[in-house]
Amino acid sequence: MPPDSTLAEPGNAPAYSVSELAFALRRTLEDAYGFVRLRGEISKVTRHASGHVYLTLKDDKACIDGVVWKGSVRALKAQPEQGLEVIATGRITTYPARSSYQMVIESLEPAGVGALLAQLERLKVRLRGEGLFEAGRKRPLPPHPAVIGVVTSPTGAVIRDILHRLADRWPCHVVVWPVVVQGEQAAAQVAGAIAGFNGLSCDGPVPRPDLLIVARGGGSIEDLWPFNDEALARAVVASALPLISAVGHETDTTLIDLVSDRRAPTPTAAAEMATPVLSDLRALVLDYGRRTYRCTHHGLETRRTRLAGAARGLPRPADLLAVASQRYDLAAGRLTAALERNASAHERALTRASARLTPALLQAPTRAKAERLANLAVRLGVAGSRLPEAATRRARLPELGQRADAAVRRRLSRAAERLGHLDQMRASLDPDRPLNLGFARVHRSDGRLARSGAELSPGEALSLVFADRTPVAAHVDGAAAWPARPARRPAPALAQGDLF
Repeated sequence: MPPDSTLAEPGNAPAYSVSELAFALRRTLEDAYGFVRLRGEISKVTRHASGHVYLTLKDDKACIDGVVWKGSVRALKAQPEQGLEVIATGRITTYPARSSYQMVIESLEPAGVGALLAQLERLKVRLRGEGLFEAGRKRPLPPHPAVIGVVTSPTGAVIRDILHRLADRWPCHVVVWPVVVQGEQAAAQVAGAIAGFNGLSCDGPVPRPDLLIVARGGGSIEDLWPFNDEALARAVVASALPLISAVGHETDTTLIDLVSDRRAPTPTAAAEMATPVLSDLRALVLDYGRRTYRCTHHGLETRRTRLAGAARGLPRPADLLAVASQRYDLAAGRLTAALERNASAHERALTRASARLTPALLQAPTRAKAERLANLAVRLGVAGSRLPEAATRRARLPELGQRADAAVRRRLSRAAERLGHLDQMRASLDPDRPLNLGFARVHRSDGRLARSGAELSPGEALSLVFADRTPVAAHVDGAAAWPARPARRPAPALAQGDLF
């Protein structure tokens, strides 16, 4: 915009306003440097609360300020970090309020392999300090997995190699979670697949894997760079399922290899590491069966031989039983004679005892028992005659109980009436009762009651007690002039009449 000609003096240069010059310089810079690729080292990174990122790009001789607007931050290939060498793409503009120029950065990428590796080393140092690489944190793999989850590209040769190797060694159920394994979205998709496998339930339509395999073929460091992502590494650490990383070839090492539970040099080696060989297990079981049979047969033969040797050292059964049999025959013969002698002795003792018994001795116990029985019969008759009288007394018990209750109630009623009369008498004799009717008690100075005015002298101190029991001080001024009570006229005398 040309300056106002009215403000310019003839023969002198036109005078610009400050804003005119600032915006003119801005348009000049934006026209001349509308697209710039700038290489430098990042310093002074500031992330504003609005989401914009402010930074400084420098080299050994100069520096320039830069800004990444909020909408472009997520699309950056490399997030701004102190000391990272990058190639920034954008445009040069000015900030008129401060008369300074800056670069509006639209894309940001590492300057080379050296910068990527330096950034990766700094990340490794930080994660190692958190203990994410410790061997004690890593979990053992299940020896016989029934379900294996594979996170890889569904179209590459990696998944075919893994499936073929699993089918040869250990046929099991394989669940494939398809992801991209290269590019900006690779790290987020792999981390989401790991979290998705961990979120499966044991009884859901998709079986929950016993272990996971994250696999990718070989490539350059830029191709494998998504597997150096910090968020992906933390997703692997947070996984509850054991995980095998098989990224790249044997010489390729990524960050996911350091935090996973096992690292396989190739995807095929990961399949071999995750599963046993079914044929080897079958051969091992058959070998265990043969060894068990041989051990059992050998043990039985050994014990049979030892039993036969021990039997040869023992005497014949007839020789062992000969002495015992002879002793049995001798004892049996002696037992018969002893039983006969014992029976004869008991028979003689019974005969002697029966000879001493007489009819009188036999009848004496019977007579005593008869007398006792007669005595008991008499006592039973007396007790039986008393039963009607006892029954009559028991029948009168309810009537007596009612009479007793009535007598107790009458006694209590009379006692209550007497108590009421006594309470009324107590109330009538209460010395404080007249106070409630408006009277007052007059106490002399020594506490005695004043019962008449004649006993009081002028000037004497008194104490008046009213119904609220509060004493009031008073004194005697003199005799009050009360109107004299008129004398009662005598009743006229009546003449006594005559009864006749």
